[in-house]
Amino acid sequence: MNSAILMQYRKYVRRRIYFILIVLLLLILLSFLSLVTGSADITAGDIFRLLTGEGSAFTSQIILNIRMPRVIGAILAGMALAVSGAVIQSLLHNPLASPYTLGISGASAFGAAFAIVVLGAGSAYQGSNDMAVINNPYIVTLSAFMWSVIGVLVILALSKYKGATPEMIILSGIILSSLFSAGISAMQYFADDIQLASIVFWTFGDLGRASWDNTVILAIILVPVIIFFFWQIWTYKSLQSGDEHAQSLGVNVRRVRLTGMMMATLATAVAVSFYGVIAFVGLVVPHIVRRIIGNDEQFLIPASTIFGGAFLLLSDTLARTVISPVILPVGILTSFIGAPLFLFLLIKSMSKTY
Repeated sequence: MNSAILMQYRKYVRRRIYFILIVLLLLILLSFLSLVTGSADITAGDIFRLLTGEGSAFTSQIILNIRMPRVIGAILAGMALAVSGAVIQSLLHNPLASPYTLGISGASAFGAAFAIVVLGAGSAYQGSNDMAVINNPYIVTLSAFMWSVIGVLVILALSKYKGATPEMIILSGIILSSLFSAGISAMQYFADDIQLASIVFWTFGDLGRASWDNTVILAIILVPVIIFFFWQIWTYKSLQSGDEHAQSLGVNVRRVRLTGMMMATLATAVAVSFYGVIAFVGLVVPHIVRRIIGNDEQFLIPASTIFGGAFLLLSDTLARTVISPVILPVGILTSFIGAPLFLFLLIKSMSKTY
């Protein structure tokens, strides 16, 4: 009997490890596909010659300075948003929880609008098509980050006042999301034409802003955060049996929940502050993975992290090619995918408890 159970458990583990390895391979293949896809005619042979030091200056410029930062930025941002969503859903025992639905992304968008209108960070046109641009992206990034932190601190303060229950945190997030949406509307109302165009330009999640400078900053912040989440996997897993069970195992439930929320906010805020609002990645990816491998955080969190990078990279590649030479903001594509699934989850939540 024990031997049969052990064999079944090993089969259970192997299937999930195989899924993680397949997703990792998919991420590598998508990275290569993204490097050779675009308006410039780059082939696999050009990349090979570049690796051997025989590539042309044109190829080097396109691959190393334009496409490579975008690919790495998409992977890092997708990983950050997806793992944050998986962790938040585990901490709050709610499948509808994510950085987007809790208002963290909305707080960042308000911070960007505040910088553009109040601090004058978006007041320029560029090019023959009169496209609005943000003339001081670092102020916008800092403001977006600071307001997202303020938003989550308010959520946590309200939760602490009545006890950090999942219901209180989610209700606080919904309230703040509405508040920040109203704030964005107010900023748009008082903005002039150029500032309004700049706000719209920023709120479209767009990986075209990726550069080596912000990619390095992303890596420095996000890699330790992801490692922290991996380190806490068993703690998060203990919460799935209930707070009382976790406390009996010596877990400080409140501290774990609040720390996890803060780290998820940090990861989300950094990604959103650089690339704008990329909706539904933190909601969609954990559910896709959960449908395939189940709710075990031991596999769910690593798989969601890798799948998130692959999902956003695929979305960005499609956004660059689906109506080429026009490049769509990747946030539009993720919203088209995520909104129907979100409605489906709302309907399912009416009849089934997480």
